Amino acid sequence: MTNIKTDKRTKLFECAPIPRAVAALCVPTIISSLVMVLYNLADTYFVGMLNDPVQNAAVTLAGPVLLAFNAVNNLFGVGSSSMMSRALGRKDYDTVHRSSAFGFYCALFCGVLFSAACTIGKTPLLGLLGADEVTTQATSDYMLWTVSCGAVPAILNVVLAYMVRAEGAAFHASIGTMSGCLLNIVLDPIFILPWGLDMGAAGAGLATFLSNCVACAYFFVLLYIRRNTTCVCIRPDKFCLHGAIVLGVCGVGIPASIQNLLNVTGMTILNNFTSVFGADAVAAMGITQKIYMVPMYVCMGISQGIMPLVSYNYASGNQKRMKSAVVFAGEISIGFITAAAVFFFADADGVVKFFMNNPAIIAYGVRFMRGFCLGLPFLCMDFLAVGVFQALGYGKNALVFAIMRKIVLEIPALYLLNYLFPLYGLAYAQFVAEFVLAVAAVVELFVIFRRLGRKTAYVEDI
Repeated sequence: MTNIKTDKRTKLFECAPIPRAVAALCVPTIISSLVMVLYNLADTYFVGMLNDPVQNAAVTLAGPVLLAFNAVNNLFGVGSSSMMSRALGRKDYDTVHRSSAFGFYCALFCGVLFSAACTIGKTPLLGLLGADEVTTQATSDYMLWTVSCGAVPAILNVVLAYMVRAEGAAFHASIGTMSGCLLNIVLDPIFILPWGLDMGAAGAGLATFLSNCVACAYFFVLLYIRRNTTCVCIRPDKFCLHGAIVLGVCGVGIPASIQNLLNVTGMTILNNFTSVFGADAVAAMGITQKIYMVPMYVCMGISQGIMPLVSYNYASGNQKRMKSAVVFAGEISIGFITAAAVFFFADADGVVKFFMNNPAIIAYGVRFMRGFCLGLPFLCMDFLAVGVFQALGYGKNALVFAIMRKIVLEIPALYLLNYLFPLYGLAYAQFVAEFVLAVAAVVELFVIFRRLGRKTAYVEDI
């Protein structure tokens, strides 16, 4: 891992104008995120073409398990990438190598463990997810490929993308992710529809499994080709359990992982409440959640895209540049997501109908969509704040926000609103949580910037 070339990284992180640096890091990440949403929507769209609510409900009910992958992704992807970027800012390349090796092999082990646990405990797991005698078989068939066979490639694909992005190679990280997503979109109709293999939801799962395998292959080939220039290291001899490495990765990764586990809990509760009202309601909720992911993933792409820039400049002591990057990212996030919320609210009927032209599902979906839209303008501030916390290594702050978002605000709101307004109140729980968190995010970022500003002024005086 010698002869590391840092000129381009140094120029991007230290010298490039903020809009150009943010664009270079965020645009590929956003495109990658949108393609990931597109392939999720492709599953919903092509399964929806069967006009069978049971098959569509199967994809929705399995959603929390697939979302649980993100607990591992964030533990070792976010944790390792934050550690790597901060070490790059200090020019500590040995820590960069050991952090990436630690994250890779731990993610591999957890993927195998996740797959085995879900396969052995499939029957109680399906009941926990809300599957009944009507939807159990279709959900099980979908999870065979996406979880039992697909957990390892799905997790490694994302973790490797985080690591490649940590050294500023956002374009290559996005190409790797997009290659799998685009293949999934091509394979979906072939595996799902009657004119192809006619596998239904199981076909969507098989397409996802094969696509994640291709994405992993891209990253392995990339790392081999760039083995003399990349800072990402997956050599077994670099794996270690040194306290500084473990604590550095897990200090950021564990709160990020807990945040996603709480997201899984919230989605499971939401699906269980919805399943009481039948397969049509579950299918409609699944469709609206996938649509909602489009603007959500754009904001997530921005918050993740700027993390290497924020981490690097924080570690190198350039607090002014770090703050400028965060403010600029916040401005473009708020502008985009507000426009998206207005569009989805105004044309909820047309958007839902695009995925399934079923009057009952459209009726449910329109009301769900308009409820979810109200929380969108506030969502981006929550994501941005958590991204900054992770970039700075402030794992405790990220954990507090995760607990506030789900345990303190959203989950109690789901119970209360479903009691007051059965089924339709569920779509407004996220608005309650995001509004409060947006206010808290602005306050917390202001406090952090002011504290860092005083610290910089003190150092300069000395």
